[in-house]
Amino acid sequence: MQHWLTVSQTKPKLLLVDDQRVNILVLYELFRVDCEIFMAMDGEQALQLCRTVSPDLVLLDVCMDGLDGHEVCRRLKADPQTQNIPIIFVTGRGSEEDEVRGLDLGAVDFIVKPINPAIVRARVNTHLTLKRQNDILRSLAMLDGLTGVANRRKFDEELARSWLQSVREQAQLSVIMIDIDYFKRYNDHYGHLNGDSCLQAVAGALEQAINRPYDLLARYGGEEFACLLPNTQLNGAVMVAERMSANVQALQLEHLGSEIGQFVTVSLGVAAVTANHSIAPQALVQEADRRLYQAKHAGRAQVCFGNLATSLPAE
Repeated sequence: MQHWLTVSQTKPKLLLVDDQRVNILVLYELFRVDCEIFMAMDGEQALQLCRTVSPDLVLLDVCMDGLDGHEVCRRLKADPQTQNIPIIFVTGRGSEEDEVRGLDLGAVDFIVKPINPAIVRARVNTHLTLKRQNDILRSLAMLDGLTGVANRRKFDEELARSWLQSVREQAQLSVIMIDIDYFKRYNDHYGHLNGDSCLQAVAGALEQAINRPYDLLARYGGEEFACLLPNTQLNGAVMVAERMSANVQALQLEHLGSEIGQFVTVSLGVAAVTANHSIAPQALVQEADRRLYQAKHAGRAQVCFGNLATSLPAE
């Protein structure tokens, strides 16, 4: 099997979790050259690091004070933000029952102390390589084949993840819904091949309006796009939406079927909320969609916006 470093230009992120410093140091010396190392000495710190740095693999001690390794694993697998992080249990308990329990909780492997350095390196290398391959396949499955931006499935997954983050951090989350004005007329007039080219160009213009690596533009369906902006207040999201509109207009794509000029334009709806458990994530999308239709009814080629009321019932 290929070594991780032959298929990736960046070092994999490895999280070492053990309440004994000497055990962490042994593992650190094994992997410090090939991996970016993060360390935690208790379960709560491990959970926090998994959320903030998204390690590619966790070497997790089972017997720790406070949250033990089994509970840490259970919580990681229950959280959409961390459930895909592979976990190898490292423990002094080597019974078949212990191994079965760990695998049932979602661990990918089981290493018994005292560790054999060659075996540990081989197993870690195997699981890092598998993680890299799975990431590549998952990434391809999350792309829209025509425009190259994220697809609806990716948007829905990131919305769920960002919603939980907003609940935890009490930071605002914003969504922009975007629709190409009179796109059916564009297809009817210029043909579907040109329509596809139009979608690709518009997607590129929209994507240029977002700057942060964790902001997400997705093709939501047909000629509609959606943008997810974590940790963004309404006024900041409106600025992004206005930049998107300007970028599309700057393309100057001819659209003789439009009723608002001779070039392709977009209408945009923006909504923001500080997430809580009284409302569902989809309510934010619905509010942005409502603002989008407000923009269309007001004459198109404009941005309408508003905060989502947090008193709505959960769906």
